Amino acid sequence: MRTLTTTAELAEFCALAKTQPYVTLDTEFLRERTYYSRLCLIQAALPPASAVKTAGGSAVLIDPLADGLSLEPLYELFRHKATVKVFHAARQDLEIFFHDAGVMPDPLFDTQIAAMVCGFGEQVGYETLVKKIARQPLDKSSRFTDWSHRPLSDAQAAYALADVTHLRAIYEFLSTQLDKTGRAPWLAEEVAVLLNPETYITRPEEAWERVRTRSGSPRFLAVVRELARFRETYAQERDIPRTRVFKDDALIELASTKPLTEADLAKSRLLLRDARRGEIANGILSAVKAGVEARDLPKPPPDEPGRPGNAALADLLRVLLKAKADAAGVAPRLIASAAELDAIASGARDLPALTGWRAEVFGRDALRLASGEIALSAQGGAVKVVQVPR
Repeated sequence: MRTLTTTAELAEFCALAKTQPYVTLDTEFLRERTYYSRLCLIQAALPPASAVKTAGGSAVLIDPLADGLSLEPLYELFRHKATVKVFHAARQDLEIFFHDAGVMPDPLFDTQIAAMVCGFGEQVGYETLVKKIARQPLDKSSRFTDWSHRPLSDAQAAYALADVTHLRAIYEFLSTQLDKTGRAPWLAEEVAVLLNPETYITRPEEAWERVRTRSGSPRFLAVVRELARFRETYAQERDIPRTRVFKDDALIELASTKPLTEADLAKSRLLLRDARRGEIANGILSAVKAGVEARDLPKPPPDEPGRPGNAALADLLRVLLKAKADAAGVAPRLIASAAELDAIASGARDLPALTGWRAEVFGRDALRLASGEIALSAQGGAVKVVQVPR
């Protein structure tokens, strides 16, 4: 188990990786005490059939915490188009690299998405794929370790390397399956979302849209918007978790009570003690005032689950989705979320479920069902699409 701790060692490994068709990668990080993830370890492995091996084997650990180590050779590998960069559930990994260096691994292959496209179920885990494809056991005893601690134990190193060594067999199997079924373009559509920088940019002015509320009152939502904006800005600037500022339940309470003074904040049941005075308290009071006085009142997000709509049609769309997903051998949630089904039933049309490969599998028939052109019929144990006579 070789750990790379110098830029020269990393450059040597990455130069070799550029001669290979693919490299598997994973990261270990901490985020409990920060807003942005802290990168603690990178694992990488070259194809097992590679004729040329690095000293110590074709799989390595890269220590980003080592003094003087620059990750630029790795980023050059990320930009190298001839080598596919393989991750499992890549979103959090990519978020780290985007925020640290503004770089994305391209071309990218995400085995979790590929597995869903190939019929392995929804949000299939790495351990499941190791058992089903690589047919190997996976030791998860080091799952909840502190990856910032040095030195790493042999058990930690072995656990970390397993996340990329088994990934090679998984990638080769899924890549072959995609080629056989002609579904590689489906994966490409999903990967394009992962490689879009917008996926990883959190704008404080949009943070309120992620707060679950029961009230759709425009004035209430205006206060929620300003409180969420302040919390996100404060957390980003100080690199602390947003929950360290105040949690969502406290935000909802503040938007409901609309405190005007620190004395009002002291009456809060849910606000942390440190948030009742100083910078956070001043920020809360300013945000509440801005929301109360706002003229540009927000509306509930258009795809908010549970909004008024055609509940019966939404139920029919769920049946159609299940039937279409089963027929295509694709995880239903990869095609459309429950919120999207509700939105289609309510008349929304600018949705991912209605474009690209999803339209071929489900979206076109979903629109035909919504417009009354087709109906659903139970035939034995299967659901069939039936043309409605005009």
